[in-house]
Amino acid sequence: MFSLTVEACDILKIGKVRAACWDLNSAPESEAEVLTTELSPLLVINLREFCQILRVDSIALLPNVSLIFPSHCHKAQDSIRRIKRMACQTQLSSKEIFALEDQYGCRNYAPLSVALCRGEGIFVWDVEGKKYFDFLSAYSAVNQGHCHPRIVKVLKEQADKLTLVSRAFYSDQLGNYEKYMTELFGYERLLPMNTGVEGGESACKIARKWGYDVKKIPKDQAKKTLQDPTVAAFMVEPIQGEAGVVIPDDGYLRKVRELCTKYNVLWIADEVQTGLGRTGKLLAVQHEGVKPDILILGKALSGGILPVSAVLANNNVMGVITPGTHGSTYGGNPLACAVATEAIKVLLEEKLCENADKLCSVFRQELEKIPKSKIDTIRGRGLMFAIDVNDSINAYDVCHRLKAAGLLAKTTHGQTIRLAPPLVITEEQLREGARVIQKVFQSYDK
Repeated sequence: MFSLTVEACDILKIGKVRAACWDLNSAPESEAEVLTTELSPLLVINLREFCQILRVDSIALLPNVSLIFPSHCHKAQDSIRRIKRMACQTQLSSKEIFALEDQYGCRNYAPLSVALCRGEGIFVWDVEGKKYFDFLSAYSAVNQGHCHPRIVKVLKEQADKLTLVSRAFYSDQLGNYEKYMTELFGYERLLPMNTGVEGGESACKIARKWGYDVKKIPKDQAKKTLQDPTVAAFMVEPIQGEAGVVIPDDGYLRKVRELCTKYNVLWIADEVQTGLGRTGKLLAVQHEGVKPDILILGKALSGGILPVSAVLANNNVMGVITPGTHGSTYGGNPLACAVATEAIKVLLEEKLCENADKLCSVFRQELEKIPKSKIDTIRGRGLMFAIDVNDSINAYDVCHRLKAAGLLAKTTHGQTIRLAPPLVITEEQLREGARVIQKVFQSYDK
């Protein structure tokens, strides 16, 4: 028997309860009404999850039993979200979490003082329950929004079946994933890896081997200038992310393609951060209508669910990699393949590239309302923007004030603040977030 306590009802704020007790053993196999209130219509949420959230005693549940709540007003839905947020709160405070990382972790990052425990769409919550706009998107890894339900569903389904076999054996997922990706991006081969860094290292390894095996560069003679016959490849981000969202002049990438072709040099495009809709197109190189010899993808390739990267090239390049010359235990694992395929489908079917392109001008217009006395430059493409803060204020302090106001962003280097919200953001949400940014900059004049 499961009973909903008065305390739980108060937390939910769902109105007077008419029936708050139900015998689970007599439940039908399909979804059934467990709880009714004076409000209607009704919203179904999973009973097992709800019981865990309310921290009730363990009970025997049929697989598809559901609990039903009113949903005709936003208050009811917000109450359910509030209950879900309570589930992520740990017994540790933010300060205790900061202290743990400070004492036991390698200090290779300087994070903002916020400890997050949950994300949904464009929002994240800290362990105290405060809600924030996420305008960093884990460095553009969650273009599809935090915990996209379609991607999470595929993750859970695949995790129940098979997660890892290594490349010692075939799996039922890798071939389909490789076919889908190569056809979508217009290449003949895909090398599955895990992180963006691995993708970049793998691309360099392929280029060096191509240089020696195909271009016939003398052994140990790889150099750094395109005109030199010993150069194997030129690697570049279409827009530099970590350097501060540095956008090249129009025509730069076309000239790169022209010169690399002229001197028989492979062009490697690192689209780990700029790819998959971030700049308003599926790939940033598409803004100039050019195609690299080697393409590197990562970050949003999994929708922020787990590390997945890919290197794509044609046979004449990828063919230099033969059995035993390059390996990865986790690269191309069934879980990653299933998740990445669904993440790309979400990106395309929900038209997130188009959304980023449409909202680019909106974001620019809103950011231009920031007092000019505090900034030097605003630049961006799609939903990948940067603000160069002048020396009258400190960019890191701006990020702390943004956090206090309910929006998370981060500096890249020095006085540059990067802004990259999830691509699922609506125009209304984007304008609301931009107003937070405007008010924070205006606060320096008070």
